[in-house]
Order: sequence, then C-alpha cells, then structure tokens
Amino acid sequence: MMRAAGWKLAAAAVLALLCALQALALLRTPPAWLPRTIEVALAPGAELVLGRSELAAPQAARHHLRLRRDAAGAWFAASADGAQGLRFERGAERLAGGTLALRAGQRILLGGARYRIDAADTGAVAFHDGRHAWRYDGANVLRDGAALGACPGATLGARLRGLWNRWVPRPLTVERPLRFGGNLSCDTQIGIPGAAPGTARVKLEAGVPTLSAASGLERAPLLVVDGGPPRDLALAEQALAGVGAITAGRTRLLLRTDGDILHLQPAGRVALFPAPRAELPAGLRWQWEERDAWRWPAAASRWLALAAAWGLLAAILARRTRCRRDPRAALHLGGAVVLFLAGLGLLLAQRSGDAPGVGPTLLLSWAALWLSLLGRRSGAVLAAGLLLLAAGLLLQLELGTGAPDTAWLRHFQKTAAATTAGLGLLGLAPLFAGARAPRQAQVEFGLLLLAGAALAALLLQVAWGDETGVFDLQPVEFAKLALTVLTAHCLALGLGKREARGGALLHWLRLASPALLFILLLAVALVQVDDYSPLILVLVWGAAMLLAWSCAARKAGPALLVAALAAGACLALAVLRGAAPGEVAQWGFYGERFGVWLDPAAHPHTGQQLLLGADAIRAGGWFGADGWFGLAAIGHGALDALAIPAVQDDFAPSFLLQRHGLAAGLLLWALQALFLGLLLRAAWQAWARGAGARDYRAAWRGRFHAFVLCGGAAFVFGHFLLSWGTNLSFFPIMGQPMSFLSAGGSHLLFFIFPLLAFGVAGAHITEENPPCRSTSNTKP
Repeated sequence: MMRAAGWKLAAAAVLALLCALQALALLRTPPAWLPRTIEVALAPGAELVLGRSELAAPQAARHHLRLRRDAAGAWFAASADGAQGLRFERGAERLAGGTLALRAGQRILLGGARYRIDAADTGAVAFHDGRHAWRYDGANVLRDGAALGACPGATLGARLRGLWNRWVPRPLTVERPLRFGGNLSCDTQIGIPGAAPGTARVKLEAGVPTLSAASGLERAPLLVVDGGPPRDLALAEQALAGVGAITAGRTRLLLRTDGDILHLQPAGRVALFPAPRAELPAGLRWQWEERDAWRWPAAASRWLALAAAWGLLAAILARRTRCRRDPRAALHLGGAVVLFLAGLGLLLAQRSGDAPGVGPTLLLSWAALWLSLLGRRSGAVLAAGLLLLAAGLLLQLELGTGAPDTAWLRHFQKTAAATTAGLGLLGLAPLFAGARAPRQAQVEFGLLLLAGAALAALLLQVAWGDETGVFDLQPVEFAKLALTVLTAHCLALGLGKREARGGALLHWLRLASPALLFILLLAVALVQVDDYSPLILVLVWGAAMLLAWSCAARKAGPALLVAALAAGACLALAVLRGAAPGEVAQWGFYGERFGVWLDPAAHPHTGQQLLLGADAIRAGGWFGADGWFGLAAIGHGALDALAIPAVQDDFAPSFLLQRHGLAAGLLLWALQALFLGLLLRAAWQAWARGAGARDYRAAWRGRFHAFVLCGGAAFVFGHFLLSWGTNLSFFPIMGQPMSFLSAGGSHLLFFIFPLLAFGVAGAHITEENPPCRSTSNTKP
C-alpha cells in the first residue's frame, strides 16, 4: 500500500508540473486579433480582386477571389486567375468553382480534343469527339459501348472498384468521377495529349452530370461553348444569390448581403495579427475582434448541462446499487460519465466549427487526467500513460499558441477532446469489474465480430479512402487493436492443455482469423500510395509477438531468430548509409524515400522535411533554443518549427527537441521506456496468474491478458522506434505518429485507450486476486 501511494504521489507531482506548464503557455500567449467580419462595398458594375492579405486567408493566393456586381446590383464571384480554386455552399449543395451542368448541344475544348454533348440526363451523359462515342454513368466509362480497362500501375483497390462496377446493378455501384487528361484512356480516364491527368472531370451532382475545371499554375484552359464565344470554365462566375459560404484556401467565408455591402465572416484557418491594424484597399473594411481563449458557445452550455444531468443520474444509481458502501466510487463513476459526454460534445463541436475556446477545453482535459489518476485502482500503467498524454497536450498547446493563424489550435483541441472522452470512458471500467466472466463461445463470437468490423473498416479505406484514412478516421488503428486481441486469443488457446472444441470450422476460425487480418493489414499497406510504413510497423509487432511466444513456450530458437533479424536490420541500415542515392531511388520498395533519406539536399521539396527537422533539433541543443528548457519561449511564437511539414504528427519530436532541448527529450525517452516496462510487468503478472490458476477459464484469461499487453506494447514500441528514428534520421520518413505526443485522433481512441483499459483491468485483477476453484476440467 505504501509503495502504491509513493508512485501515485510521484505521478501526481509530475502531472501537476505538466499542468502548470500548460497553464503558463496559455497565460503567456500574447494578444492576437483577427477580422470578425470583412465588409466589401461595391457599386453596380464595379469589381474587386481580393487575396491572401484582404481575406486574412493564409493559404489563399495573392489574387484569389474576384467579386463583381452587374448593372442590376447582383453579386458574382469567380477565381481571379484560375490558378486557385473556390468552393461554394448553397444550402446543402456543395459546388466547386469553375463548374458547369452539362446539357445537350454544348461543346468542350481541351488541348487538341473537341467534344460535343449528345445527351445529358439524370444519371448519365453521352458525347463524341468525331472518332469515338463516349458514355459516362457515374461509375463506368464506355468507349463505343465497351468498358475501358484498368490503368497501368493501378492499385488493387482501383481494380476491385472497376470490376465491382461492371458486374453489379447500377444502384450498388461505387461512384467515380470521369477524368480528362494524360496520355492513356483507361478506367475512368479519357486521355488527351498535352493535358495533365485530372485537368477536367465530370461528376454526378445530385444526379446531374457536372463538368469542373482543375485549378493550378500549370493547368490547361478548359473552354466551353454554350451558345456564345468560348469561355474558360476556371474563370466562370458564380452568382452569389443563395450562397451561404465561400472557401478560399482553407478559410471559409460566411456570406451575407446588405444592400451595397457584402459581409464576409472568416472561419477555419484565419490569420492572426498582433494589433487591430491592416492596410486595406478602398471599398474594404474589417471589423476586428480579439482571440478569446475562454470562448464558450451557448450550445456548449446546453451540452454540458445534459452531461451533468446524466452524470448525476449515474452517480445516484450507483450509490443505490453497486456502491452502497462506497460513495467515493459513485462520485467517480458520475464524473466519468460527465467527462465522456463532455469530450464527445467537444469532438462534435469541432466538426461543426463551433468549438469552445482553448481555456475550457484545457480545463476539461485536466479534469479527465486528475480523475483518472486519483481513481482508487488507477494502476501504474495508467499513471505513466496519463503523464505521456499530458506531455502531448503541452506540446500541441505550444504549437497552437505559437502559430500565426487559428488553425493550429485545432490539433490541441482534437487531442484534448479525445483525451477527455477516452479517459471518461475508461473511468466506466469498474462497472464491469465484478461482472460474470463470459463463456468461451461468447468470447470467440465477440472476437469474430471485432475482426469483421476491422475488416469492413479496412475495405472501406481501400474502396473510398487513401493513406490518410477514410471519413476522417484511420481504420488501421482499429485493425491493430483487433489483430492484437485475436492473436492473443489464439496464443492463449495454443498454449493451453485442452483440445479444441466446437468443430473443424470453429477451430479453423480460431487459428485463421488473426492470419487473415494480418494479411489484410499487409494488403492495405501495399495498396495505399507508396506507404509501406504500416507494413514495417506490423513486422516489428510480429517479431515482438514471436519473441513473447518463444519466452512463454520456453523455446530458444524463435528468440534467437528475432535477435538475428534485429541485428540484420541494423546492419542493413548501416550498409544503406553508404549506398549511392541515385541507385537506391530506383528501387521498387521505398526507393524514393530511401533516396531522400540518403541525400535530402538533392530533393528540394520532399527533402525539406528532413532538413528542417534536423535544423530544429540542432537549434535546440541540450537546453532548448532559449537555453532555459523552453521556459522563456513557452507561449510565444514557434514559426521555425511550424515550417516543418507535419510537425504536429510525424515530426512532433523535432519541435520538442527544438523548444525544450535534448535533456527534455531524454526525460521523455525515460518515461516512454517506463511505460513499456510497466506494460511488460503487467503482462508478466497476468501470465503468472494464468500459470498458477487451476481453472481453465482463469488460466486462459491470464494468458490472454498477458499476450494482449505484450502485443500493445509491441505496437507502441514500434511507433516510438519509427518516430524517433525518422526525426533523428536513423530511418527514412515513415509517416507514423508518435504515440501520446502527436496530435490525437484515431490512434488515441481506437488503440491507446483500449490498451490502457487492459492495463487498468490488470490492476483490478491484481488487487482483487480472487481464489480459483480446483476445477481443471470445468467446461466453458
């Protein structure tokens, strides 16, 4: 008991220090101003060109948006030069700038090609170019009545979508746009020499075939003849009647007209200014507002009141049922409900664009951290995880407060919201502590459902997503959890003394489900666009699980094999360091990334990430760029680090070393090593419980719990290894976030918090340690 109180007191002291640094970063943030509304005054017949400076839109072009009023006073908007696109919102309708609804009789001129629209109705468009007759129905492209074959080098996902669309009925097809450009006509692409792929495309918008022009400096003009002279579609105007918002770059401008004045309200990514002053052209005026760190929307008050009501109800019910003699546990349960619902509300508010300020979000994350740490059965694994979470929140807060625009804080707000919701849900774990253990068949059915959900999510990513995920989620994170749990179950069964029951099919599913999921994970890694990092991560996990199995089975051969493979990998990296970058770049496996890694200066674009990261680490030295472990710079600008691509994710360690120094990095390494060691200790304790149990179920639970913790530790170690190796240039850029430190999201919700839940469950079992009955032949 005294030992547990000692480490909890030490963890509380470190957490208090990290919270104090977060508060200091928030309090020392300098005042910043942004335009609340932008007022544009135009006389009928006049026009005005606005850009990055006038719209407070950091990612807009210098001349981006052209506004015009006709003689009748109606407002119109268009791209200023066609190089930068616009997006319009009219109710639920979303339109890209430079679009045209197709109808019969129109002509399209692109490069050396000439097309005439023969028919355009709901769901299809037919046209010809003098040589071939084409037809597009939203999913397939037919040339002279025959479908086009797959493009050379197409991914497996693209080929599967093409085959699916050819054989299933039209309502079941996967929608794919028709693209113009490139040298080949294949899949849904019509080749046009002299035009880049994707120069123009046709897509069904609410069933209507709609032509859109690509934006960019090297675009080919897309000319449309529609009862008049040819006009460049990228420069086509859009009437603003009924339009509610325009997006320029990553800045969303809400629209409202008031006579001769057009009111634009910027949102999303908005530039910040140290004082309410800006040089603006005639006819343009800004209404200023100061950034409010304590902003609290009215909708947030209603949601928090609802969460508090549910939390109070949960506490009352727990006090009258499970926690009659433990009012503290009832209060803890009610607080967990409140925090879970509050975190869920924060996530929803961020998606709607009406999130609370940094201050309230930080307070909620503090409440979640302290409630979890002060819980009666938090355990050492959870305590170490909480400290890593607090360190990640501090880093993301520093990035957000030091940024010159409002968008960077969304990474902190997303991480804080995920932390609040995840820890709140984790606080509900005691509800299941005294529940009756499920039967073996029920466990295996649940595991099969978990595997099926993971497979379905991965298939969605293959069909509709890319290497960044699908629907703003990363199914690979959930698949890693499912793979770990299923493999742990199979290993726990395999090391048991009992023969398999339930028939050949069930026995095959028990053994093959993890293998199938493993193969699919490899396929997803290979299908994505040159992203082999999940494959490498799974290989690290597989080697660690083989080592864990060899230790459990007391077989030295596999352990020696893992050691030999690790030594071989280190030797291969050392040999690669001396290879010629030009030769390595020709490899089919990671050739470009290995070439950038060996000679980043020769790659002005892709090599900048490594070069800027190295410059940031060099500037940090041992004690941070300010010489005071970042204490002097905390809360202030971080422009040098913000120039590093993906600094909030893959290169978060570079910012840590630049701001706080290598000494702080060593402390983080020690904390990460402690977390991994505590996971392995918990796994060993679970294995010992299983080995000492005389009941088959208890023995299986011990082995299962041990292998889950080992598998989770292996994946976390893989993330630590790849992330530190990438930032310190030991490895090529792998594109994997650092667990706990990088901006949170799917990795936190779908993998880290379930892993912490297993760690908390291990702490509960260790404390309770119920006696086992001597029923070695008990049936499940």
